[in-house]
Amino acid sequence: MTEAHDRVYLATAGVFLGAGIVSLSQRLLSVGLPDLRGALGLGFDEAAWIPTACDMCLMFVVGFTVYFGAVFGPRRVLLVATPIYALASAAIPLVTSYPAILALEALIGLSAGTFYPLALSFALTHLPPKYTIYGIGAFSMELLTTLSVGTPLEAWLVEHWSYRWIFWAGPLLSLVLMLLVYIAVLNPPARPGPKPQASFAGFLFASLGFSLIYGVLEQGERLDWLHSGTIVAMLVAGGFLLLAAVVRRWFAPNPLVNLRSLLRRNTLIVAGGIFSVRFAMLAILALLPGFLGAVQGYRPRETGRVLAWSIGPVLLAGVLAARAMRRVDGRIVMAVGLTLVGAAGIMNFHLTSAWADQDFFLSQMALGAGLAVSLVGAVGLVCQEIQESGAVVAASVVRPVEVLTFAAFLQVTRLFGGQLGASIVQRFVSLREMFHSNRLGYGVQAGTFITDDRLRVLAAGLLPGSPGAEDAQGRAALLLGAQLRREAYTMAYADGFLLITGICVVFMLVMALMRPMKIYYDATGPRVSQ
Repeated sequence: MTEAHDRVYLATAGVFLGAGIVSLSQRLLSVGLPDLRGALGLGFDEAAWIPTACDMCLMFVVGFTVYFGAVFGPRRVLLVATPIYALASAAIPLVTSYPAILALEALIGLSAGTFYPLALSFALTHLPPKYTIYGIGAFSMELLTTLSVGTPLEAWLVEHWSYRWIFWAGPLLSLVLMLLVYIAVLNPPARPGPKPQASFAGFLFASLGFSLIYGVLEQGERLDWLHSGTIVAMLVAGGFLLLAAVVRRWFAPNPLVNLRSLLRRNTLIVAGGIFSVRFAMLAILALLPGFLGAVQGYRPRETGRVLAWSIGPVLLAGVLAARAMRRVDGRIVMAVGLTLVGAAGIMNFHLTSAWADQDFFLSQMALGAGLAVSLVGAVGLVCQEIQESGAVVAASVVRPVEVLTFAAFLQVTRLFGGQLGASIVQRFVSLREMFHSNRLGYGVQAGTFITDDRLRVLAAGLLPGSPGAEDAQGRAALLLGAQLRREAYTMAYADGFLLITGICVVFMLVMALMRPMKIYYDATGPRVSQ
Protein backbone atom coordinates (compact mmCIF):
# COMPACT_ATOMS: atom_id res chain seq x y z
CA MET A 1 0.00 0.00 0.00
CA THR A 2 2.83 2.37 0.87
CA GLU A 3 4.52 1.81 -2.49
CA ALA A 4 1.21 2.40 -4.27
CA HIS A 5 0.68 5.62 -2.35
CA ASP A 6 4.22 6.79 -3.10
CA ARG A 7 3.56 6.19 -6.77
CA VAL A 8 0.36 8.25 -6.59
CA TYR A 9 2.16 11.14 -4.90
CA LEU A 10 4.94 11.14 -7.49
CA ALA A 11 2.39 10.97 -10.29
CA THR A 12 0.42 13.86 -8.81
CA ALA A 13 3.62 15.91 -8.49
CA GLY A 14 4.33 15.18 -12.14
CA VAL A 15 0.97 16.26 -13.52
CA PHE A 16 0.98 19.33 -11.25
CA LEU A 17 4.42 20.21 -12.61
CA GLY A 18 2.91 20.14 -16.09
CA ALA A 19 0.30 22.74 -15.13
CA GLY A 20 3.00 24.89 -13.53
CA ILE A 21 5.19 24.68 -16.65
CA VAL A 22 2.35 26.04 -18.78
CA SER A 23 1.70 28.93 -16.39
CA LEU A 24 5.39 29.80 -16.06
CA SER A 25 6.05 29.59 -19.81
CA GLN A 26 3.13 31.91 -20.57
CA ARG A 27 4.36 34.44 -18.02
CA LEU A 28 7.97 34.33 -19.22
CA LEU A 29 6.90 34.91 -22.81
CA SER A 30 4.53 37.73 -21.86
CA VAL A 31 7.15 39.59 -19.83
CA GLY A 32 10.02 38.80 -22.21
CA LEU A 33 8.27 39.84 -25.42
CA PRO A 34 10.18 43.17 -25.70
CA ASP A 35 13.49 41.32 -25.34
CA LEU A 36 12.39 38.84 -27.99
CA ARG A 37 11.43 41.67 -30.35
CA GLY A 38 14.81 43.29 -29.93
CA ALA A 39 16.74 40.06 -30.42
CA LEU A 40 14.86 39.00 -33.56
CA GLY A 41 14.26 42.48 -35.01
CA LEU A 42 10.48 42.07 -35.01
CA GLY A 43 7.99 44.92 -35.13
CA PHE A 44 5.49 45.49 -32.33
CA ASP A 45 2.54 44.15 -34.34
CA GLU A 46 4.43 41.05 -35.45
CA ALA A 47 5.61 40.19 -31.95
CA ALA A 48 2.14 40.66 -30.48
CA TRP A 49 0.86 37.61 -32.37
CA ILE A 50 3.52 35.27 -30.96
CA PRO A 51 1.92 34.68 -27.52
CA THR A 52 -1.52 34.84 -29.11
CA ALA A 53 -0.68 31.91 -31.42
CA CYS A 54 0.23 29.82 -28.36
CA ASP A 55 -2.74 30.93 -26.26
CA MET A 56 -5.30 30.31 -28.98
CA CYS A 57 -3.97 26.78 -29.43
CA LEU A 58 -4.06 26.26 -25.65
CA MET A 59 -7.75 27.07 -25.83
CA PHE A 60 -8.27 24.96 -28.95
CA VAL A 61 -6.96 21.72 -27.47
CA VAL A 62 -9.05 21.83 -24.27
CA GLY A 63 -12.03 20.06 -25.82
CA PHE A 64 -9.91 17.37 -27.43
CA THR A 65 -8.18 16.72 -24.10
CA VAL A 66 -11.51 15.39 -22.85
CA TYR A 67 -11.46 12.81 -25.63
CA PHE A 68 -7.76 11.95 -25.32
CA GLY A 69 -7.94 11.63 -21.54
CA ALA A 70 -11.02 9.42 -21.63
CA VAL A 71 -9.78 7.07 -24.36
CA PHE A 72 -5.99 6.90 -23.88
CA GLY A 73 -5.46 7.95 -20.25
CA PRO A 74 -3.20 10.71 -18.83
CA ARG A 75 0.02 8.66 -19.15
CA ARG A 76 -0.16 8.15 -22.90
CA VAL A 77 -1.31 11.73 -23.53
CA LEU A 78 1.46 13.30 -21.43
CA LEU A 79 4.21 11.06 -22.77
CA VAL A 80 3.33 12.20 -26.28
CA ALA A 81 2.51 15.86 -25.58
CA THR A 82 5.48 16.63 -23.30
CA PRO A 83 8.28 15.78 -25.79
CA ILE A 84 6.46 17.78 -28.47
CA TYR A 85 6.27 20.76 -26.12
CA ALA A 86 9.94 20.41 -25.13
CA LEU A 87 11.25 20.13 -28.70
CA ALA A 88 9.12 23.01 -30.01
CA SER A 89 10.15 25.28 -27.11
CA ALA A 90 13.82 24.42 -27.49
CA ALA A 91 13.72 25.10 -31.24
CA ILE A 92 12.20 28.59 -31.17
CA PRO A 93 15.39 30.51 -30.24
CA LEU A 94 17.23 28.66 -33.01
CA VAL A 95 15.00 29.89 -35.87
CA THR A 96 14.70 33.37 -37.29
CA SER A 97 11.74 32.95 -39.64
CA TYR A 98 8.64 34.67 -38.28
CA PRO A 99 6.18 32.09 -39.76
CA ALA A 100 8.30 29.31 -38.24
CA ILE A 101 8.15 30.98 -34.83
CA LEU A 102 4.36 31.23 -35.05
CA ALA A 103 4.11 27.58 -36.11
CA LEU A 104 6.29 26.44 -33.21
CA GLU A 105 4.27 28.56 -30.73
CA ALA A 106 1.09 26.95 -32.06
CA LEU A 107 2.65 23.53 -31.53
CA ILE A 108 3.57 24.51 -27.96
CA GLY A 109 -0.03 25.52 -27.30
CA LEU A 110 -1.45 22.31 -28.77
CA SER A 111 0.84 20.11 -26.67
CA ALA A 112 0.91 22.08 -23.40
CA GLY A 113 -2.84 22.66 -23.52
CA THR A 114 -3.35 19.07 -22.38
CA PHE A 115 -1.40 19.58 -19.12
CA TYR A 116 -3.88 21.58 -17.04
CA PRO A 117 -7.13 19.60 -17.56
CA LEU A 118 -5.32 16.31 -16.89
CA ALA A 119 -3.62 17.62 -13.74
CA LEU A 120 -6.74 18.46 -11.76
CA SER A 121 -8.73 15.41 -12.88
CA PHE A 122 -5.81 13.09 -12.05
CA ALA A 123 -5.37 14.49 -8.55
CA LEU A 124 -9.08 14.29 -7.82
CA THR A 125 -9.40 10.71 -8.97
CA HIS A 126 -6.12 9.23 -7.65
CA LEU A 127 -5.11 10.99 -4.41
CA PRO A 128 -6.23 9.35 -1.15
CA PRO A 129 -9.45 11.08 -0.04
CA LYS A 130 -7.99 12.62 3.12
CA TYR A 131 -5.26 14.35 1.07
CA THR A 132 -7.47 15.58 -1.75
CA ILE A 133 -7.87 19.08 -0.34
CA TYR A 134 -4.10 19.39 0.21
CA GLY A 135 -3.57 18.43 -3.42
CA ILE A 136 -6.01 21.16 -4.41
CA GLY A 137 -4.09 23.62 -2.22
CA ALA A 138 -0.75 22.66 -3.76
CA PHE A 139 -2.23 22.96 -7.23
CA SER A 140 -3.59 26.45 -6.53
CA MET A 141 -0.39 27.68 -4.88
CA GLU A 142 1.70 26.40 -7.79
CA LEU A 143 -0.31 28.42 -10.32
CA LEU A 144 -0.04 31.58 -8.23
CA THR A 145 3.68 31.30 -7.48
CA THR A 146 4.61 30.66 -11.12
CA LEU A 147 2.81 33.86 -12.11
CA SER A 148 4.55 35.86 -9.37
CA VAL A 149 8.02 34.47 -10.03
CA GLY A 150 7.77 34.80 -13.83
CA THR A 151 8.67 38.51 -14.00
CA PRO A 152 11.81 38.45 -11.80
CA LEU A 153 12.93 35.16 -13.34
CA GLU A 154 12.66 36.55 -16.88
CA ALA A 155 14.62 39.65 -15.93
CA TRP A 156 17.35 37.54 -14.31
CA LEU A 157 17.59 35.11 -17.23
CA VAL A 158 17.88 37.88 -19.80
CA GLU A 159 20.36 39.89 -17.75
CA HIS A 160 22.70 37.00 -16.82
CA TRP A 161 22.21 34.49 -19.63
CA SER A 162 20.13 35.11 -22.75
CA TYR A 163 16.61 35.75 -23.97
CA ARG A 164 16.70 32.15 -25.26
CA TRP A 165 16.15 30.89 -21.72
CA ILE A 166 12.64 32.34 -21.86
CA PHE A 167 11.93 29.27 -23.98
CA TRP A 168 14.53 26.84 -22.65
CA ALA A 169 13.44 26.95 -18.99
CA GLY A 170 10.25 25.02 -19.78
CA PRO A 171 11.93 22.13 -21.63
CA LEU A 172 14.32 21.59 -18.71
CA LEU A 173 11.41 21.26 -16.31
CA SER A 174 9.58 19.05 -18.78
CA LEU A 175 12.37 16.46 -18.48
CA VAL A 176 11.40 16.04 -14.82
CA LEU A 177 7.74 15.89 -15.85
CA MET A 178 8.39 13.07 -18.35
CA LEU A 179 10.43 11.13 -15.79
CA LEU A 180 7.71 11.36 -13.12
CA VAL A 181 4.96 10.44 -15.57
CA TYR A 182 6.95 7.48 -16.92
CA ILE A 183 7.75 6.15 -13.44
CA ALA A 184 4.55 6.84 -11.54
CA VAL A 185 1.53 7.27 -13.83
CA LEU A 186 -0.11 3.98 -14.82
CA ASN A 187 -2.18 3.32 -17.90
CA PRO A 188 -5.89 2.87 -17.14
CA PRO A 189 -7.22 -0.69 -17.32
CA ALA A 190 -8.92 -1.66 -20.55
CA ARG A 191 -12.64 -1.01 -20.44
CA PRO A 192 -14.87 -3.86 -21.54
CA GLY A 193 -17.36 -3.40 -24.34
CA PRO A 194 -17.28 -1.25 -27.45
CA LYS A 195 -15.68 2.16 -27.38
CA PRO A 196 -18.04 5.15 -27.51
CA GLN A 197 -18.51 6.64 -30.95
CA ALA A 198 -17.18 10.15 -30.46
CA SER A 199 -18.04 13.00 -32.80
CA PHE A 200 -15.04 15.15 -33.63
CA ALA A 201 -17.16 17.71 -35.47
CA GLY A 202 -18.59 19.12 -32.26
CA PHE A 203 -15.13 19.28 -30.64
CA LEU A 204 -13.75 21.01 -33.72
CA PHE A 205 -16.50 23.64 -33.96
CA ALA A 206 -16.40 24.49 -30.26
CA SER A 207 -12.60 24.50 -30.02
CA LEU A 208 -12.16 26.76 -33.05
CA GLY A 209 -14.91 29.07 -31.82
CA PHE A 210 -13.40 29.45 -28.35
CA SER A 211 -9.93 29.97 -29.85
CA LEU A 212 -11.09 32.80 -32.10
CA ILE A 213 -12.98 34.52 -29.27
CA TYR A 214 -9.90 34.21 -27.08
CA GLY A 215 -7.79 35.76 -29.83
CA VAL A 216 -10.26 38.65 -29.99
CA LEU A 217 -9.83 39.29 -26.26
CA GLU A 218 -6.04 39.16 -26.49
CA GLN A 219 -5.66 41.39 -29.58
CA GLY A 220 -8.74 43.59 -29.21
CA GLU A 221 -7.18 46.47 -27.29
CA ARG A 222 -4.17 46.66 -29.60
CA LEU A 223 -6.30 46.60 -32.77
CA ASP A 224 -8.99 48.96 -31.37
CA TRP A 225 -11.71 46.33 -31.07
CA LEU A 226 -14.61 46.67 -33.53
CA HIS A 227 -12.76 49.30 -35.55
CA SER A 228 -10.51 46.50 -36.82
CA GLY A 229 -11.60 44.24 -39.65
CA THR A 230 -9.46 41.42 -38.23
CA ILE A 231 -11.22 41.58 -34.87
CA VAL A 232 -14.68 41.72 -36.46
CA ALA A 233 -13.89 38.75 -38.71
CA MET A 234 -12.57 36.68 -35.79
CA LEU A 235 -15.56 37.59 -33.64
CA VAL A 236 -18.13 36.72 -36.32
CA ALA A 237 -16.38 33.47 -37.25
CA GLY A 238 -15.99 32.48 -33.59
CA GLY A 239 -19.65 33.17 -32.84
CA PHE A 240 -20.78 31.20 -35.88
CA LEU A 241 -18.62 28.19 -34.93
CA LEU A 242 -19.94 28.19 -31.36
CA LEU A 243 -23.49 28.28 -32.72
CA ALA A 244 -22.62 25.38 -35.02
CA ALA A 245 -21.29 23.45 -32.00
CA VAL A 246 -24.56 24.04 -30.12
CA VAL A 247 -26.60 22.83 -33.11
CA ARG A 248 -24.36 19.78 -33.48
CA ARG A 249 -24.72 19.02 -29.78
CA TRP A 250 -28.50 19.29 -30.03
CA PHE A 251 -28.87 16.84 -32.90
CA ALA A 252 -25.92 14.52 -32.15
CA PRO A 253 -24.89 14.53 -28.45
CA ASN A 254 -21.29 13.48 -27.85
CA PRO A 255 -20.91 10.59 -25.37
CA LEU A 256 -17.52 11.91 -24.21
CA VAL A 257 -18.94 15.22 -22.95
CA ASN A 258 -21.53 15.54 -20.21
CA LEU A 259 -22.64 19.16 -20.30
CA ARG A 260 -25.70 18.41 -18.18
CA SER A 261 -23.38 17.81 -15.21
CA LEU A 262 -22.32 21.47 -15.41
CA LEU A 263 -25.85 22.84 -15.22
CA ARG A 264 -25.98 22.91 -11.44
CA ARG A 265 -26.42 26.17 -9.58
CA ASN A 266 -23.37 25.74 -7.34
CA THR A 267 -21.18 24.59 -10.24
CA LEU A 268 -21.97 27.67 -12.30
CA ILE A 269 -21.52 30.03 -9.35
CA VAL A 270 -18.20 28.48 -8.31
CA ALA A 271 -17.03 28.60 -11.93
CA GLY A 272 -17.87 32.28 -11.77
CA GLY A 273 -15.70 32.43 -8.66
CA ILE A 274 -12.71 30.94 -10.49
CA PHE A 275 -13.43 33.36 -13.33
CA SER A 276 -13.43 36.27 -10.84
CA VAL A 277 -10.24 35.14 -9.09
CA ARG A 278 -8.43 34.77 -12.41
CA PHE A 279 -9.87 38.12 -13.50
CA ALA A 280 -8.45 39.78 -10.38
CA MET A 281 -5.14 37.90 -10.61
CA LEU A 282 -4.33 38.78 -14.21
CA ALA A 283 -5.74 42.28 -13.88
CA ILE A 284 -3.45 43.04 -10.95
CA LEU A 285 -0.50 41.56 -12.85
CA ALA A 286 -1.31 44.18 -15.50
CA LEU A 287 -1.98 47.06 -13.08
CA LEU A 288 1.02 46.92 -10.77
CA PRO A 289 3.74 46.54 -13.44
CA GLY A 290 1.84 49.03 -15.59
CA PHE A 291 1.90 51.69 -12.87
CA LEU A 292 5.51 51.10 -11.86
CA GLY A 293 6.62 51.09 -15.50
CA ALA A 294 4.57 54.07 -16.76
CA VAL A 295 4.85 56.33 -13.72
CA GLN A 296 8.09 55.31 -12.01
CA GLY A 297 10.00 53.96 -15.03
CA TYR A 298 10.70 50.58 -13.40
CA ARG A 299 12.27 47.81 -15.44
CA PRO A 300 10.98 44.19 -15.24
CA ARG A 301 13.60 43.18 -12.67
CA GLU A 302 12.55 46.00 -10.32
CA THR A 303 8.88 45.26 -10.89
CA GLY A 304 9.49 41.56 -10.37
CA ARG A 305 10.88 42.22 -6.90
CA VAL A 306 7.54 43.76 -5.89
CA LEU A 307 5.53 40.88 -7.40
CA ALA A 308 7.75 38.34 -5.63
CA TRP A 309 6.72 39.70 -2.22
CA SER A 310 3.42 37.84 -2.55
CA ILE A 311 5.04 34.38 -2.84
CA GLY A 312 5.49 33.92 0.94
CA PRO A 313 1.87 34.82 1.78
CA VAL A 314 0.67 32.59 -1.09
CA LEU A 315 2.44 29.53 0.34
CA LEU A 316 1.41 30.16 3.95
CA ALA A 317 -2.18 31.14 3.20
CA GLY A 318 -2.61 28.24 0.76
CA VAL A 319 -1.74 25.69 3.48
CA LEU A 320 -4.00 27.41 6.02
CA ALA A 321 -6.85 27.56 3.50
CA ALA A 322 -6.51 23.83 2.75
CA ARG A 323 -6.73 23.04 6.46
CA ALA A 324 -9.65 25.41 6.89
CA MET A 325 -11.56 23.62 4.11
CA ARG A 326 -11.65 20.55 6.39
CA ARG A 327 -13.41 22.47 9.16
CA VAL A 328 -15.21 25.42 7.58
CA ASP A 329 -17.72 25.80 4.75
CA GLY A 330 -15.77 26.43 1.54
CA ARG A 331 -17.94 29.45 0.81
CA ILE A 332 -16.60 31.14 3.93
CA VAL A 333 -13.01 30.30 2.94
CA MET A 334 -13.52 31.80 -0.49
CA ALA A 335 -15.25 34.88 0.93
CA VAL A 336 -12.31 35.51 3.28
CA GLY A 337 -9.92 35.32 0.34
CA LEU A 338 -11.98 37.71 -1.77
CA THR A 339 -12.19 40.10 1.18
CA LEU A 340 -8.39 40.19 1.40
CA VAL A 341 -8.10 40.79 -2.36
CA GLY A 342 -10.67 43.58 -2.12
CA ALA A 343 -8.81 45.10 0.83
CA ALA A 344 -5.59 45.10 -1.21
CA GLY A 345 -7.45 46.95 -3.96
CA ILE A 346 -8.64 49.57 -1.46
CA MET A 347 -5.07 50.03 -0.18
CA ASN A 348 -3.77 50.58 -3.69
CA PHE A 349 -6.67 52.88 -4.57
CA HIS A 350 -4.97 55.51 -2.40
CA LEU A 351 -1.76 55.45 -4.45
CA THR A 352 -0.09 58.65 -5.59
CA SER A 353 2.54 59.35 -8.22
CA ALA A 354 5.15 59.30 -5.43
CA TRP A 355 4.51 55.64 -4.58
CA ALA A 356 7.46 53.32 -5.16
CA ASP A 357 8.06 49.62 -4.55
CA GLN A 358 8.04 49.71 -0.72
CA ASP A 359 4.63 51.41 -0.67
CA PHE A 360 3.05 48.25 -2.11
CA PHE A 361 4.42 45.92 0.56
CA LEU A 362 1.29 45.59 2.72
CA SER A 363 -1.07 45.40 -0.22
CA GLN A 364 1.06 42.67 -1.83
CA MET A 365 0.96 40.68 1.43
CA ALA A 366 -2.82 40.95 1.55
CA LEU A 367 -3.13 40.24 -2.16
CA GLY A 368 -0.97 37.11 -2.09
CA ALA A 369 -2.83 35.69 0.88
CA GLY A 370 -6.23 36.62 -0.56
CA LEU A 371 -5.60 35.09 -3.98
CA ALA A 372 -4.31 31.86 -2.42
CA VAL A 373 -7.25 31.50 -0.02
CA SER A 374 -9.89 32.37 -2.62
CA LEU A 375 -8.40 30.06 -5.29
CA VAL A 376 -8.08 27.13 -2.88
CA GLY A 377 -11.66 27.74 -1.78
CA ALA A 378 -12.95 27.98 -5.35
CA VAL A 379 -11.18 24.87 -6.67
CA GLY A 380 -12.07 22.98 -3.49
CA LEU A 381 -15.74 23.86 -3.94
CA VAL A 382 -15.65 22.64 -7.53
CA CYS A 383 -14.13 19.34 -6.43
CA GLN A 384 -16.81 19.02 -3.77
CA GLU A 385 -19.37 19.52 -6.51
CA ILE A 386 -17.81 16.73 -8.57
CA GLN A 387 -17.90 14.38 -5.59
CA GLU A 388 -21.41 15.43 -4.63
CA SER A 389 -22.58 14.66 -8.17
CA GLY A 390 -21.40 11.08 -7.72
CA ALA A 391 -18.76 11.16 -10.47
CA VAL A 392 -16.04 10.32 -7.93
CA VAL A 393 -16.54 8.22 -4.79
CA ALA A 394 -13.63 7.58 -2.39
CA ALA A 395 -11.05 8.36 -5.12
CA SER A 396 -12.69 5.84 -7.46
CA VAL A 397 -13.86 7.18 -10.80
CA VAL A 398 -17.51 6.32 -11.27
CA ARG A 399 -18.09 8.56 -14.30
CA PRO A 400 -14.72 9.54 -15.82
CA VAL A 401 -16.31 11.52 -18.65
CA GLU A 402 -17.97 13.79 -16.12
CA VAL A 403 -14.67 14.41 -14.29
CA LEU A 404 -12.88 15.28 -17.54
CA THR A 405 -15.77 17.54 -18.56
CA PHE A 406 -15.41 19.42 -15.27
CA ALA A 407 -11.64 19.74 -15.78
CA ALA A 408 -12.03 21.04 -19.34
CA PHE A 409 -14.74 23.45 -18.20
CA LEU A 410 -12.44 24.81 -15.49
CA GLN A 411 -9.63 25.28 -18.02
CA VAL A 412 -11.88 27.27 -20.34
CA THR A 413 -13.14 29.34 -17.38
CA ARG A 414 -9.60 29.90 -16.13
CA LEU A 415 -8.25 31.02 -19.50
CA PHE A 416 -11.17 33.27 -20.32
CA GLY A 417 -11.24 34.77 -16.82
CA GLY A 418 -7.57 35.69 -16.96
CA GLN A 419 -7.61 37.09 -20.47
CA LEU A 420 -10.86 38.98 -19.97
CA GLY A 421 -9.45 40.48 -16.78
CA ALA A 422 -6.31 41.68 -18.54
CA SER A 423 -8.26 42.99 -21.57
CA ILE A 424 -10.92 44.82 -19.57
CA VAL A 425 -8.40 46.41 -17.21
CA GLN A 426 -6.18 47.57 -20.09
CA ARG A 427 -9.19 49.16 -21.79
CA PHE A 428 -10.47 50.56 -18.50
CA VAL A 429 -7.13 52.18 -17.64
CA SER A 430 -6.88 53.64 -21.14
CA LEU A 431 -10.34 55.21 -20.94
CA ARG A 432 -9.82 56.49 -17.40
CA GLU A 433 -6.46 57.99 -18.36
CA MET A 434 -8.14 59.94 -21.17
CA PHE A 435 -10.88 61.03 -18.77
CA HIS A 436 -8.45 62.26 -16.11
CA SER A 437 -6.21 63.91 -18.71
CA ASN A 438 -9.16 65.89 -20.05
CA ARG A 439 -10.33 66.80 -16.58
CA LEU A 440 -6.88 67.95 -15.50
CA GLY A 441 -6.43 69.74 -18.82
CA TYR A 442 -9.55 71.81 -18.21
CA GLY A 443 -8.11 72.88 -14.86
CA VAL A 444 -4.78 73.89 -16.36
CA GLN A 445 -5.76 76.61 -18.76
CA ALA A 446 -3.18 79.10 -19.90
CA GLY A 447 -3.82 82.46 -18.30
CA THR A 448 -4.98 81.26 -14.87
CA PHE A 449 -2.79 82.46 -12.05
CA ILE A 450 -2.10 78.92 -10.77
CA THR A 451 -0.88 77.73 -14.17
CA ASP A 452 1.16 80.87 -14.77
CA ASP A 453 2.75 80.60 -11.33
CA ARG A 454 3.62 76.93 -11.89
CA LEU A 455 5.12 77.65 -15.30
CA ARG A 456 7.09 80.55 -13.85
CA VAL A 457 8.59 78.35 -11.14
CA LEU A 458 9.48 75.61 -13.62
CA ALA A 459 10.97 78.08 -16.09
CA ALA A 460 13.08 79.65 -13.36
CA GLY A 461 14.47 76.26 -12.41
CA LEU A 462 15.23 75.37 -16.05
CA LEU A 463 16.73 78.74 -17.02
CA PRO A 464 20.35 77.98 -15.95
CA GLY A 465 20.44 75.01 -18.36
CA SER A 466 18.62 76.73 -21.24
CA PRO A 467 19.92 79.01 -24.02
CA GLY A 468 17.46 81.71 -23.05
CA ALA A 469 14.23 82.60 -21.24
CA GLU A 470 12.03 81.65 -24.20
CA ASP A 471 13.54 78.18 -24.44
CA ALA A 472 13.15 77.71 -20.67
CA GLN A 473 9.49 78.68 -20.96
CA GLY A 474 8.92 76.09 -23.71
CA ARG A 475 10.68 73.37 -21.71
CA ALA A 476 8.58 74.31 -18.67
CA ALA A 477 5.38 73.83 -20.69
CA LEU A 478 6.55 70.38 -21.84
CA LEU A 479 7.49 69.42 -18.28
CA LEU A 480 4.10 70.53 -16.96
CA GLY A 481 2.39 68.42 -19.63
CA ALA A 482 4.46 65.40 -18.60
CA GLN A 483 3.50 65.95 -14.97
CA LEU A 484 -0.16 66.07 -15.92
CA ARG A 485 0.10 62.80 -17.86
CA ARG A 486 1.82 61.19 -14.90
CA GLU A 487 -0.97 62.24 -12.55
CA ALA A 488 -3.62 61.11 -15.05
CA TYR A 489 -2.02 57.66 -15.28
CA THR A 490 -1.79 57.47 -11.49
CA MET A 491 -5.49 58.19 -11.06
CA ALA A 492 -6.38 55.74 -13.85
CA TYR A 493 -4.44 52.91 -12.20
CA ALA A 494 -6.02 53.79 -8.85
CA ASP A 495 -9.43 53.41 -10.50
CA GLY A 496 -8.30 50.03 -11.83
CA PHE A 497 -7.52 48.79 -8.33
CA LEU A 498 -10.94 49.97 -7.20
CA LEU A 499 -12.48 47.98 -10.07
CA ILE A 500 -10.86 44.81 -8.67
CA THR A 501 -12.45 45.51 -5.29
CA GLY A 502 -15.82 45.96 -6.97
CA ILE A 503 -15.48 42.59 -8.74
CA CYS A 504 -14.77 40.89 -5.41
CA VAL A 505 -17.75 42.54 -3.71
CA VAL A 506 -20.13 41.61 -6.53
CA PHE A 507 -19.11 37.97 -6.50
CA MET A 508 -19.42 37.71 -2.71
CA LEU A 509 -23.02 38.85 -3.12
CA VAL A 510 -23.53 36.20 -5.82
CA MET A 511 -22.12 33.56 -3.46
CA ALA A 512 -25.11 34.10 -1.21
CA LEU A 513 -27.18 32.27 -3.86
CA MET A 514 -25.20 29.03 -3.42
CA ARG A 515 -26.81 26.04 -1.77
CA PRO A 516 -24.95 24.56 1.23
CA MET A 517 -22.66 21.72 0.20
CA LYS A 518 -23.59 18.20 1.30
CA ILE A 519 -19.97 17.02 1.08
CA TYR A 520 -17.15 18.45 3.19
CA TYR A 521 -13.51 17.57 3.75
CA ASP A 522 -12.39 16.13 7.08
CA ALA A 523 -9.42 14.12 8.37
CA THR A 524 -10.48 11.03 6.44
CA GLY A 525 -11.47 12.78 3.22
CA PRO A 526 -14.74 14.07 1.74
CA ARG A 527 -17.73 13.25 3.95
CA VAL A 528 -21.49 13.69 3.59
CA SER A 529 -23.07 16.21 5.94
CA GLN A 530 -26.08 15.16 7.96
